[in-house]
Amino acid sequence: MENRQELLNSVQMARFVARGSLRLDAVVPAEMNAEGLAVLAGGVPPVPYGTPLSDAYAKGSFVRRLLELPQVAGALRSLVGPEPWVDHHFVHTREPHGGAAQALHGDAIIDVRPDAFDVQLMYYPQTVTLEMGGTLSVPGSHLRRINESDTGRYQNLRGQDRLVCPAGTVVLLHHGIWHGGRRNDSDILRYMFKIRFNPRVRQRRLWDTSDLHDPQVAAELDAMFPWYEGATGRLERYNRILLWRELTGDDGFDLDHWVTRVSNRPKETVA
Repeated sequence: MENRQELLNSVQMARFVARGSLRLDAVVPAEMNAEGLAVLAGGVPPVPYGTPLSDAYAKGSFVRRLLELPQVAGALRSLVGPEPWVDHHFVHTREPHGGAAQALHGDAIIDVRPDAFDVQLMYYPQTVTLEMGGTLSVPGSHLRRINESDTGRYQNLRGQDRLVCPAGTVVLLHHGIWHGGRRNDSDILRYMFKIRFNPRVRQRRLWDTSDLHDPQVAAELDAMFPWYEGATGRLERYNRILLWRELTGDDGFDLDHWVTRVSNRPKETVA
């Protein structure tokens, strides 16, 4: 799609690699949110799996204009590249005082790619309060593979992110993140619109890399989250390093020698 884009920078990309998510708060204007509520209430017709983005939504349509907003377009371009496929979309609703909390789960049980990822965009057209029960997600869980609802017995994890956001917020998620919709205890019907995107190009240096060597990049990639175990939590950092190497093409990148030491396979023999 030909539109102005505000690409992510390297610090933001590193934060996504570490957390598995990126929030764009209130990036959709108020008038569009009002329109969006009406559009979502009426339903969004499905598109065939694998439809290129520019063919999926009619020019001038609400969804097309949503995805053409500079920050949204730039974030998508940075994460999945130009012209991704639309895998599917869905309008999620929660009735007032209705529904049980969704079990904590991961969506893509057969998707174990270590070097590529899909992105799920979630759009919230209205202010989401804690009482309204927005989407819960677990930062840093996306690279620990599970079989859909293996985590369903866990009701709460330390450091979880229970979404509270202003109207017009867009959240972008790695396909593997653990998440679940919360119960709506408010008097307001809650809407969320989700689109899953599949990349069609190699996900390498698609963002603004002018700050690639900023020390904050390594700091973001080295983040620990409260639910991590002291020992096995190191595996998350290890997997982030492998993903960052793939995204940047820098096979020598490391944090505290984590990957270097375990990939050490000298070829020289003792004379």
